[in-house]
Amino acid sequence: MIVNLLSRAMMMSTPLLFGSLSEVFSERTGVMVTAIEGIFLMGAWAGFTAAYITGSLALGILFAALAGLSVAILYAFIVVTLKQHQIVTGTAINILIIGLCSFLQRVVFGVPLSPLTVEPLKKIALPLLSKIPLIGTIFFNQNILTYSIYILVPLGFFILYKTSLGLVIRSTGENPEAVDVSGISVSKVRFMTVAASGIMCGIAGAFYSIGYLGMFTTNIIGGRGWIAFAICFLGNWNPIGAFIGTLIFGLAEAFAILMQSNSATMLPNELFIALPYILTIILTISRKSFNVPSKLGTAYIKEN
Repeated sequence: MIVNLLSRAMMMSTPLLFGSLSEVFSERTGVMVTAIEGIFLMGAWAGFTAAYITGSLALGILFAALAGLSVAILYAFIVVTLKQHQIVTGTAINILIIGLCSFLQRVVFGVPLSPLTVEPLKKIALPLLSKIPLIGTIFFNQNILTYSIYILVPLGFFILYKTSLGLVIRSTGENPEAVDVSGISVSKVRFMTVAASGIMCGIAGAFYSIGYLGMFTTNIIGGRGWIAFAICFLGNWNPIGAFIGTLIFGLAEAFAILMQSNSATMLPNELFIALPYILTIILTISRKSFNVPSKLGTAYIKEN
C-alpha cells in the first residue's frame, strides 16, 4: 500500500513540477504568470481534443504545448509589451479560458450522451531499474511525462545557476536596468521566458486530461495551477525547492485519492479533496522568509 501511494505521489507531482518549474523561470525575470490556471485548462482541453480526434497522445501533448504557448503569448503581450498589471491580467485571462473551453467543447463535441474518453498514457517499466525492490516501482514504472521530470529538475538548476542564460534570467528579475545597459532587451527576455512557461504549463494541463484521467471536464484542473504557482514561492524560486514542494503536494493528493476510494473511512470525502489546498495555506503561512526577486510583478519601463 505504501509503495503504491508513493508511486501515485510521483505521478501526481508531475504536472505540478512542470507548472512550478516554469513559474520559477518566469518569476526570476520579474513576471508572475498569474494566468497559469487558464493555461493549465487550455492545455488540458487542447491535449484531449487533439488526442481524441487523431487517436495520438503524442499529438495531444504537442497541441497542448501549442495551446499553452498561445495563451502565454497573449499574457506576455499584455503585461510585458503593454506593461499592464500582472495579477489583473492573469485573473481576466483565467476567467476567459474557462468560458472559452466550455464553448469550444460544445462546438467540437456537441452534447455527447456518454463521456468522451481516450486511453491515457501508459506506464513504461524501465528494464532492470523497475526491478529494484521498492524504488523500482516508485520511480521507474511511470509514464513518459513523469520520467521527464527526472531530467527537467537538474537541467533547470544547471541552466539557472551555471550558465550565462541563467545569469541573464536572474539579473532581469533583480536588476533589469543593468541588463538593459549591457545591451540585452529586458522585454525580450521576459517575453521569451513567459512563452516557454506557457509550453510547460500547457503540457502540465494535458497530463490531467490524457496522462491521468483520459477525459476532459471544465473543472478538471480545479485550482492545481494555483498550487503550482504557490510551490514556486514555497520553493524559494529554486528548481530544487520546487521539486521538493511538488513531491509534498503530490503525496498529499495521492493520499487524498486513496482515502476517497477507501469506503472504510469515517471522514467526509470533501475533507480529503480539500487536503492539498489546506496544505498550501498552512505552508504559506508557516514560511518565515522568502527570497523574492526584487522586481517581481513590476513592469520595466526603459528610461530615455
